[in-house]
Amino acid sequence: MIFTESFITTLIQEQYKMDVSCKILNGYDELNFLLTDSSDKKYILKIATEEHNPYFLDAQVQMVKLLSKSGLSEKFQHYIATEVSEDIGQIIVEGTKYYYRLLSYLEGVFWVNQNSKSAALARNLGRFLGEMDTVLKDFKHPAAGRHYEWDIKNTLDSRRNLHCIKSHENRRLVGYFLMQFETEVTPHISSLRTATIHNDANDYNVLVNGDAVTGLIDFGDMVHTSLINNLAIACAYAMLDSEKPLEMAVEMVKGYHEKMVLTELEVSLLYYLIAGRFCISLCQSAYNSSLDSVNEHHFITEKPAWNLMHRLIRINPLKAHHEFRLACGFSGLIDSSDNHELILKERQLYIGKNLSISYTKKVKIDKGALQYLYDDQGNTFLDCVNNVSHVGHCHPTVVKAMQKQIATLNTNTRYLNDNIIKYAKELTALLPKELAVCYFTNSGSEANDLAIRMSRHFTKQKDVIVLDHAYHGTSTTAIEMSPYKFDGKGGFGKMPYIHKAQNPDMYRGEFKYRDAEAGEKYAKDVDRIIESLATESKKPAAFICETLLGVGGQIALPPNYLKEVYSKVRNAGGICIADEVQVGFGRVGEKFWGFELQDVVPDIVVLGKPIGNGHPLAAVVTTREIADAFNNGMEYFNTFGGNPVSMATGLAVLQVIEEEELQKNALEVGNYLVNRLAELKPNYDIIGDVRGNGLFVGVELVRDRITLEPAVPEIDTIVEKMKERGFFISTDGPLYNVLKIKPPIIFSKQNADEFVDNLNVVLGEL
Repeated sequence: MIFTESFITTLIQEQYKMDVSCKILNGYDELNFLLTDSSDKKYILKIATEEHNPYFLDAQVQMVKLLSKSGLSEKFQHYIATEVSEDIGQIIVEGTKYYYRLLSYLEGVFWVNQNSKSAALARNLGRFLGEMDTVLKDFKHPAAGRHYEWDIKNTLDSRRNLHCIKSHENRRLVGYFLMQFETEVTPHISSLRTATIHNDANDYNVLVNGDAVTGLIDFGDMVHTSLINNLAIACAYAMLDSEKPLEMAVEMVKGYHEKMVLTELEVSLLYYLIAGRFCISLCQSAYNSSLDSVNEHHFITEKPAWNLMHRLIRINPLKAHHEFRLACGFSGLIDSSDNHELILKERQLYIGKNLSISYTKKVKIDKGALQYLYDDQGNTFLDCVNNVSHVGHCHPTVVKAMQKQIATLNTNTRYLNDNIIKYAKELTALLPKELAVCYFTNSGSEANDLAIRMSRHFTKQKDVIVLDHAYHGTSTTAIEMSPYKFDGKGGFGKMPYIHKAQNPDMYRGEFKYRDAEAGEKYAKDVDRIIESLATESKKPAAFICETLLGVGGQIALPPNYLKEVYSKVRNAGGICIADEVQVGFGRVGEKFWGFELQDVVPDIVVLGKPIGNGHPLAAVVTTREIADAFNNGMEYFNTFGGNPVSMATGLAVLQVIEEEELQKNALEVGNYLVNRLAELKPNYDIIGDVRGNGLFVGVELVRDRITLEPAVPEIDTIVEKMKERGFFISTDGPLYNVLKIKPPIIFSKQNADEFVDNLNVVLGEL
């Protein structure tokens, strides 16, 4: 190192006529040295390379000089001039120019080292920043108007380093907040007040003593930008290690507003500005890590920043905005007395009354954030049931793909377009080679309808074999083959060409888990139907079955069940249809498709729900033989099926599943979740069975483990209590006594722990 301690002491003696001892300090950007004179008075020497703009160094000097004339003078370092009255000295060492500055030393404890940080301290920091920004509101310097990567208004620039974040979960989290910044903040930046701000009131720059703020150091990040960013940065770092991060930020907002009145627009953006600061920081840390940096300052806040980001997404943005407004004396945004009477009344007036709504106390969801949902009351819910949002609500990769395509082109399939071909290729590459031809629709119901139509055309038969309690959709044909609907309340009963096979339920059915041949025995019931059809000189057109039973009770099929049934149906001339609408795309973990768990290849596979992550997209994939037969001269046309936006969406979902290794996540987290749920079983007699594959999980609740009497309405109480605790689950099964757990497959082990721990409490309360 050029600048040794002896070199520095000589420099100080020559330029400042001071005899000092020297200690080298670590620094993020510049070189820093702690100097002590003979009277134990301390100073800080800063040395910058010629890469640092001397005009920008002068801007720092001028800003500090302005502050030194204010009532805050004692809270800032002061520049000490050289013997020739220069605030910034120059020296050339080994042909390189350096700039040095000597500053006074501030006493105090760094915020990061303060063991206990009170609400009073947070409010005082807010007041201090408000006072400082009031002094600086008219300060201008040409060098401050720079483009700076640590300026929050440039948050989206950090996307270029997003790929450097190795953890899929963390990269997805930052990607989500970057997308929200683009949506919620960027359109308003030009409307925000601007000023030249300190821009780095972080936990290593703020000095405190008890509840008092004693100083702020390091003006190296100063920039002319949105005024509110100064508060946002301070809030971000004050929240880092706080047990109640939102409360800490609220106190700072309250204090700041006392000294520098905030606008309603500024307050509305603060939550996302705080997140934006950490997006910059974490992307920069990841980039530095990719360069194998050994500078500890590059990673000094990385771990606590990740912890806070994972906590921040659990804070409903509406709640944060509401609390910030109240802190400033503005009216709140949340009416806690709102019971949604108006929206319920209008829904009943304009929407069909048999469109059901979950929960006794209704929930109005305003926003989705990966595995979380936010309501209009400021609550955050962990989504443990919405399997449609397969890779998470508002996944940034999927959203950006949809936005880009819909801004480019969306039309029907009568024109040539690359997207439909590309998606069909990628989709069929994930399926057995026999399944090679795609038809795209808008919903699983429509896809199941088409699959039955194709099977009837191919076999010239009409009769369809389904499983008892099955559900395949809402179209007329789908309802006809869904016992869950036609046998239920308001149902029209079974059509004569629909035949119900026994539900292969190894917990409640005739053949149990302990029976090694349960699959084969349940399959024999299909023989009964085929033989009955034969007496009428008929054959089955198709056998359709979910590859794990959803409405049937979250049931994993017995080993060899589909292998046996498919053989029987094909021998009788029928088509085998795998309904993967709820099961496919890696949810079962061990395999990508549910039918692969049974070691079979269907003749037709029906895809929906997760295929578009909530976008209306579904598909039928079949063999060339069946597809060629279906091409009988009658055009198959679907106005929206296969449109460019849907195809771009489907491609993005496949991309996310592969890049983020979500099938592996579903396996690991699903196994962990099932094991944790199984651990509860010995403690609660109400738990009759825990079952599932991957993140397709069911917990059957019973009043008696011998009689298997369903635990209804106990299960409804559990669902409601879990909702009140911030967890969305639902019920399923023929007797409505099975807890349905099918979260987005980005669900984490931490999510699983939180869910099971809270379920444990709720069960204990029963």
